[in-house]
Amino acid sequence: MQGKPAENVPFRLYAVEGRAVASGTTNSDGRTSDLAGVQLDEGVYRMEFDTASYFRDQNINEYFYPKVDIYFQVRQASAHYHVPLILSPYGFSTYRGS
Repeated sequence: MQGKPAENVPFRLYAVEGRAVASGTTNSDGRTSDLAGVQLDEGVYRMEFDTASYFRDQNINEYFYPKVDIYFQVRQASAHYHVPLILSPYGFSTYRGS
């Protein structure tokens, strides 16, 4: 890995009951700009990252996590939510950003 933002990671955002909310790919900053303007109601959501596609595109053939799902809770619909994913072929981390 290169220690840089991961561009073109496919993602999907779902409400916890399974309803698809949005999808897209991360931008050059590793952010999900496709979510700009998407209004999230209070509730639990699942962000699914297709990491296998990303690793294959980077010519990384050995990885442990082909998909990463991050569940998070929106408690205030008007608030801004930043949920970073730190990724390597053999691990990942996430946290509530600012």
